[in-house]
Formats: sequence, structure tokens, C-alpha cells
Amino acid sequence: MLSRNFAELIEKKKSGGELLEEEISWWIDGLVSGSIPDYQTSAMLMAIYFRGMNPHETAWLTHCISISGDIIDLSSLRGVKCDKHSSGGVADTVSIPLIAIATSCGAVMPKMSGRGLGHSGGTIDKLESIPGFDVNLTPLAFADVVNRFGGAIMAQTGDVAVADKKLYALRDVTATVDSVPLIASSIMGKKLASGTDVIVLDVKWGSGAFMTSTLEAIELAKTMVGIGEDNGKTTVAYVTDMNEPLGNAVGNALEIVEAVQVLKGHGPAKLVDVILTLCDEVLMQSGVAHKREDARTMAIDAIASGNALQRFADIVKAQGGDPAFIDRPEVLPQAAVTRPVYAPCGGFVTSIDAKGIGLAAMHLGAGRRTKEDVIDLAVGLVLDVKTGDAVSAGHQIATVYARTEGDAATCEQEILRATVVGQASVPRWQTVVAKISRADGVVTYEQS
Repeated sequence: MLSRNFAELIEKKKSGGELLEEEISWWIDGLVSGSIPDYQTSAMLMAIYFRGMNPHETAWLTHCISISGDIIDLSSLRGVKCDKHSSGGVADTVSIPLIAIATSCGAVMPKMSGRGLGHSGGTIDKLESIPGFDVNLTPLAFADVVNRFGGAIMAQTGDVAVADKKLYALRDVTATVDSVPLIASSIMGKKLASGTDVIVLDVKWGSGAFMTSTLEAIELAKTMVGIGEDNGKTTVAYVTDMNEPLGNAVGNALEIVEAVQVLKGHGPAKLVDVILTLCDEVLMQSGVAHKREDARTMAIDAIASGNALQRFADIVKAQGGDPAFIDRPEVLPQAAVTRPVYAPCGGFVTSIDAKGIGLAAMHLGAGRRTKEDVIDLAVGLVLDVKTGDAVSAGHQIATVYARTEGDAATCEQEILRATVVGQASVPRWQTVVAKISRADGVVTYEQS
């Protein structure tokens, strides 16, 4: 029976009841219009946090979020349109080289991305470190770049999935962020509104992710794949490691430099592994390649030939940026202070806390504590080690890029606290843990 007032609806969910489609629609409509106050939505979020939502409730909540603002019309774009989304992480410099590689092979990737918050970086912030790069394209200009070069990256407009912005702000201050139905509906609500045909998801697990275990990450991935498929979108998810930073660079201009290194064939192994895995999927789902082996060969050839790097330069130029940084990284924003960080003792790197490293970069000014914070595009850090590496006392393990000597010294201590050196060797983290799709279910990968 339909509840008569919102307090009754909160009570229904608090008691473990199932919310009807009409009730969820009423809630989201009231949230957007302001007729349901924030304190009641906060109570509902906490009830959902503890009681959860079944697949139908989650799917309908996602649908309501997706239609709460503008629906992006990509009908003017040619080909199968693919999107990629990461659930967030540290040194997660995947989207930029991925789009360059995939589009140089013939895929179509119109990408709308967000900004960073907390210890997770944002693709839009990284791109804004490129002189002249315009992330605020008009729909017409966006479509033109995509039709010319296969891909473009622009900032999400404020009118897409309006309900999600309100819900996320409340989740952030009510400690209800790490809830599978709330995370899934938030991510997929924006993806469904983005207008693409294919969604490839990179779901992180570990110390630097929302999901701290592989089982939790797989559950989240299954939920999102189900939502996408039920809404007519081909959706595939991969679960990948975020116990340590994915790449080496953490910070906006520094990550652009690392993206170029990937496209020149010199990127960090873990980062390249994730990029190529997702690229395989994009190329197969686009119909560009029919087998994973063929997709991988195409991607590697695109890097080796320089075609992927050239495609990146073309997209940068088309969006108003100056691609001179590709060969002269010094034209990107530069930090005033550079400080090396050395291992205090010899042994093996037994862990690198991804969240701790991300927070260290945020404290330098590379990230935001709140959405209103202004970030410094030049600052950050670059790691020189991964878990499992042998180091000697005095071995350089990182470099800090800071505004002041004081900031650099503080960051050095944070890096040392996040990087544990022990006497016993440990295995390296497995980069790609599982693939989730409707056709094949959950396929787990063995440690290579």
C-alpha cells in the first residue's frame, strides 16, 4: 500500500519494507523540488544504508535519478558509443590514455567526466592543467570533436542527474556513502543519462576505494551491470586493485605527464594493465575487434606506431589546448618546491596505503576537501616503488612537488607513514581481479 506521508515511508524502509516505484518517484521528485526536506531524505538514506534495497528498488531509484535532469542526446554521433567509468581511486590516470588508444583504433568514446573530491582525483581537473584545454564544450562542439576524432572529454553539466548531486551531498555528511544500492544508483543514474550505448565499468577494491574487499566490489559490480543491462545498455565491469596507487603520479599536471608516458609506451605496468584491459572491452563491444587477442594487438600497435599519441594531440588541439606539453612537460603548471623522499631502512615494500597517499596529495592542494575548494594543478607526488619492491636504506621512494618547503616536509612524513618497509618479501597486488557481465556472470582471474 502506498504510504500517506514521508515519515511513514521512512518507517517502512527502517522496518525492512520494500519501497514501491510510486514511492521512490515521489521521494526523488520531492527531493528535486524541495518539497521533501533534507532532514527527511537524510533519514531515508540512513534507513537504506542499514536495510539495503532489493534489485528492483535499486533499479527504479537509478531510473528516477537518471531522468531527474537532462538526458544527453548523442544521436548525431556516428558508431557505437562507449563510455567508461571508474568508481574512484588514487593515481587512476586511465580515462585519458584509454580514449586516445581506443579512438585511434576506431572506437567512439564521448566522455563526460567529473572533478575530484577527497582522496580521489578527477579527470576534468587533470585536463584543466593543459594550457587552453576547454572542458566546457557546447553540445554542438562536443559532437563535432567526437565525429572528427572519435572522442572528446567534457565536464558533466549541472543539469544532468540533478537528484544525484543532492543525494551525494547528503550522503557525504551523513556517513552513508559506502552503501551498494546508493553507490550503484549514483554512478549508473549519471551513466544512463549520458546517452551512450555501451558502459565499461572499473570497480575498485582496497584501502583507497569505497569497497574494501573483493566480494564487496564484485557485489557492487553485479548490481551496476544489472542496472545497465535492464535499461538497454550493454554493460561490463572489471574489479581492479586500489590497495596501492594504480599509477605512480598523484596530482593533476603530474598525471597528464604520466598519461603521455603511457601513450609513448613507457607507462607504469599496473596502470597500463588496467588501461589495456578496459580498451580490449571497448574495442570488442564496439565491434572494432571480435576477439580479445585482436583487440590487444590493435591497442599495442596504436601505441607503438604513435597513432594513439597523435590522437591525444588531435583531441587536445580540437578542445582548444596546446599539445606542446607532450614533448615539453615544463609548459604545464610547475610546483615551486621539489623534495625527494628516501626509505628510512632497507627491506621490502610490504604495503603502500592508497588512501594515505591520496590524502597526502590532497593536503598539498592537489585535491579538494569540499566541492568549493580551489585546487593547485601543479602540486602532487610521484612514487618510485610498488608493493613487493626491494629497497635499501636511503633509496629514493618518491618525489614531492609542493608550494612551500613546509608543505613538502609534511607530505614527506605522510608518504613515509603510508609506505611500509619490512624484512620479509610480499607478493605484488593482483591488478585485475574479476570480470562481470550478464552473458558470463562473474569470471575471477588467477594471480599472474
